[in-house]
Amino acid sequence: MLKRRTYSFFSLLALLLLLALPFAAQAAEDDPVLSEVETLLLSSAPQDRNRAVELLASSQHPMAFDFFALLLDGNLYINRQDNHLYIIEAVSVSAGQTARSLLTDAEVIVERPRDFRRVAINNAQRTQIRRVMAETGLNADSSRTRLKAVRQLMSDPDADSIALIRQAYTREDSNRVRDLMAVALAIETLTLGGDEAAMRDAIETLGDSLEPRARNALVQFSQTAENTALVAQADKALISIEQSIRFYKGLETVYFGLSLGSVLVLAAIGLAITFGVMGVINMAHGELIMIGAYTTFVIQQLMPNHIGLSVLVAIPAAFVVSGLVGIAIERGVIRFLYGRPLETLLATFGISLILQQAVRSIFSPLNKTVETPSWMSGMLEFNPVFAITLNRLYIILFCLLVFFALLLILKRTALGLQVRAVSQNRAMARAMGVRSERVDMMTFGLGSGVAGIAGVALSQITNVGPNLGQAYIIDSFMVVVFGGVGNIWGTLVAGMTLGVANKIMEPWAGAVLAKILVLVFIILFIQKKPRGLFPQRGRAAEG
Repeated sequence: MLKRRTYSFFSLLALLLLLALPFAAQAAEDDPVLSEVETLLLSSAPQDRNRAVELLASSQHPMAFDFFALLLDGNLYINRQDNHLYIIEAVSVSAGQTARSLLTDAEVIVERPRDFRRVAINNAQRTQIRRVMAETGLNADSSRTRLKAVRQLMSDPDADSIALIRQAYTREDSNRVRDLMAVALAIETLTLGGDEAAMRDAIETLGDSLEPRARNALVQFSQTAENTALVAQADKALISIEQSIRFYKGLETVYFGLSLGSVLVLAAIGLAITFGVMGVINMAHGELIMIGAYTTFVIQQLMPNHIGLSVLVAIPAAFVVSGLVGIAIERGVIRFLYGRPLETLLATFGISLILQQAVRSIFSPLNKTVETPSWMSGMLEFNPVFAITLNRLYIILFCLLVFFALLLILKRTALGLQVRAVSQNRAMARAMGVRSERVDMMTFGLGSGVAGIAGVALSQITNVGPNLGQAYIIDSFMVVVFGGVGNIWGTLVAGMTLGVANKIMEPWAGAVLAKILVLVFIILFIQKKPRGLFPQRGRAAEG
């Protein structure tokens, strides 16, 4: 009874949401201010565009600031087919891009670029928009919008801009916006000169900021000022800023290393299962990753208007497709070659060539681009010198999610128990009634499916092509051997370690030499600990 009521509740909720969607779109379309602004901008007369800017500014519309930013960046276009305004966030229009309606947020795919004409504005209108943006932005309810407005004023400061910032500073309640305003006022004080106490306060304020303009103002003051005490204070502030910049650059390097390590873990964790349990040197593992990436591309082609959802759909689809291909490889070839590792290496290498050629025949040898969803685009900015990109952050989180899901399967399911039994002592497991052939098939399918999931992640950071898997097969084997064959915890630690080490060495050694140094380190490490960081346990491992 409870289940029936719960089902009825969620069904009613879903129905209400579906009914609400058309009304939400209609409400946006019937916005009188935006509708009139659109009509004015569709006109070719310059005075109508001036009236559109003034109307939007006087209306205090919540979209005013973002609308002005679209005009300045040149991302607002007129669709000649339906005579409406569309947003295209690109330098130029090309076929296949997504255009979003200004009024309804409906998305269309650009088929003919000539159908879209950019809304052009002249220099006088740009000046007017910047002034209106500053005034509108400083009075906005959103602290993020006010922060944008202050940065806009700081990009081209004049007496009027500083007066606006000084006036807004007294009523500002956001610490981040207030700090940026204080930096703008301090730069003005340091530039104009005057009272020594005020200049000391200005230098202290700029010394606590990581804004590039604050540092530039201190450098210029240090080179031109004649007051020795103030110059010494400015130099001390610059040293403090440089130390902070180095610290945050180090954090950025570690973050890039973790993101690279996450890619290595995703690429290697499936191999760790098959290599550890079955002892098969699978040279086609990279092609299973490639199949997952191409599955993402196909899903996105089937769902062109739902890019964000297509990536989520591609995760289980890639797991199933790559898993089935892996099972076919195991049943068709590998099961006849158990106990002969060199022959499995040659056979799977031949399979990898066949898969690459099949992809070239089906999709062409050219790389395919998989579009990144809007919710994975952009970055999180912590301060002016440290920001993390969302796509890398999602890949790190996705890697941990896949890892713990796989760990749960191996530790809490019957298949996982059998996999661990076979990996530790195959003969004893068979004596206890475990069907090792079935376990081998399911294990190879599981490892191949995880490789397909890795392909979904890789499709978001690189182009999808027939040679995608070849770029990661060697790294995957290095991670598995370094972490300990068959140990997924070792795979996680090894992947993250190698990723961070690679990124730390790249700035001074270069990308190629850094990889060589990592390889040399692994060779030396294996000489000392042949079984890796976390060696496999069991009688088979000891033997």
